[in-house]
Amino acid sequence: MNQLEQLKQHTTVVADTGNFKELAAFAPQDATTNPSLILKAVQQPDYAPLLAEAVAAHRGEPLDRVVDEVLVRFGSEILKVVPGRVSTEVDARLSFDTAATVARAHRLIELYERAGTDRGRVLIKIAATWEGIQAAKALEHEGIHCNLTLVFAFVQALACGEAGVKLISPFVGRIYDWHKKAAGAAWDEAAHAGPNDPGVQSVRRIWRYFKKFGVETEVMGASFRNTGQILALAGCDLLTISPDLLARLQQAEGPVPRQLDAAEAQADGDLHAVLFNEAGFRWALNEDAMASDKLAEGIRAFAADAVKLDKLIEGLQ
Repeated sequence: MNQLEQLKQHTTVVADTGNFKELAAFAPQDATTNPSLILKAVQQPDYAPLLAEAVAAHRGEPLDRVVDEVLVRFGSEILKVVPGRVSTEVDARLSFDTAATVARAHRLIELYERAGTDRGRVLIKIAATWEGIQAAKALEHEGIHCNLTLVFAFVQALACGEAGVKLISPFVGRIYDWHKKAAGAAWDEAAHAGPNDPGVQSVRRIWRYFKKFGVETEVMGASFRNTGQILALAGCDLLTISPDLLARLQQAEGPVPRQLDAAEAQADGDLHAVLFNEAGFRWALNEDAMASDKLAEGIRAFAADAVKLDKLIEGLQ
């Protein structure tokens, strides 16, 4: 078996793309999207007719609703290819507004259900700010499952688990990027590879804690820079991987042993339960320079691409 096939024996493989025509070759269980991926997809000639059709069908409606119609159209096409779930993201500009995030999630679910998709096949993707986590908590109580994204700090993961969030996406590559940049010329690539990668270590810590204390929230490693980071997390609940890296795994040979073991985590006597209230959450996040920087940067980047998508759609109306 190639490395992708072996990885699937340990972990649920998810495709990180808005390009649904690429999916079949890798047979992923689920797929994730974000504003940047959808923007990239809709600018490709293959998807121009779909975008134009979606916009034309809702011409004259408020722009934010037309954007959601486009997102759901892409999500619906993805669900024709994958047997599991698709993650569709709430506008990043609502990351600090709990009520607005809940309202937008309600609309996305309404649009999916109107298109004939059961809400159980949709994960509403929300930035893991305090406000976003509270929105997800409310949505989970309604049976609307969420994927909390831009998770960089341990405290974000714990707050999501406490809130009963279905799934979180801790970002491996962006954590790696921050530490590499901070180290500058002193960075030793070989010494920080595989299990020693700071992004890999962050996901392992979260996963082990959840398994130790029976937290049901699924952990999905995300944002990978190389296949070494992926293979170092074999055994994680899920891993969402770009088509380029899926192709590399598919073409690679060599053993892929399980790296994360639930029984080992449950037996770890050095892990202790931790709880955070809002003040504690905000302070812990503030004290983590990497997480604070990358969370803010990620929200800004997704918001900027949301603005670009708005303008692209406005040009078609």
